[in-house]
Amino acid sequence: MMLAYKLVRLIETHSEVLTTTLLEKVRTSDLTRSYRHVPTDDLRARVGGIYSHLGEWLLGRSSFDIEQRYEEIGARRVHQGVPVSELIWVIILTKENLWEFLRKESLPERPVEAFGELEMLQLLDQFFDRAIFYASAGYEKALSAAQEQSLRAASEEVSN
Repeated sequence: MMLAYKLVRLIETHSEVLTTTLLEKVRTSDLTRSYRHVPTDDLRARVGGIYSHLGEWLLGRSSFDIEQRYEEIGARRVHQGVPVSELIWVIILTKENLWEFLRKESLPERPVEAFGELEMLQLLDQFFDRAIFYASAGYEKALSAAQEQSLRAASEEVSN
C-alpha cells in the first residue's frame, strides 16, 4: 500500500502537467470535437481537481461523492452541447493520460511494489468506471429534464 501512496503523491505533484497534457489531447482529438466549445477554464478545473486531489478521491471519498461530482459534470455537458459519447471518451482519455504518465514515471523495483501498483490501478479503474456511469446518468437526467421542459413549452404554446 505504501507504493500506492507514493504513486498518488507523484500524480498530485505533477497534476498541472497531467492536466495540460490532457487538455491538449482533448482539444486535438477528432473524437472530442464538441469539447472545443467547452471553456478551457471549466475543463481545466474539473480535470485538475481530480489529478491534484487524487488521493482524496481514491481513498477518502465515497461512491456518493463521485456520484454527485460526475452527475453534475454530465448535466453541465448536456447544456454545453457535448454528446454523451464524447463525455465518456474524455473520461477514458483522463484515465489513459494518467496511466501513460505512470508508465513513464514509475517502474516497480520489487514484486511487493508491483502488487502495490496493481492495487493502485484497481482503485483507479474503480474510480473512473464510476465516473463514467455517474456522468452518463447526470447527462441523461439533464437531457430528460430539458426534453420535458421543451414539451411543456410546446403544449402551452398550442394551448394559447
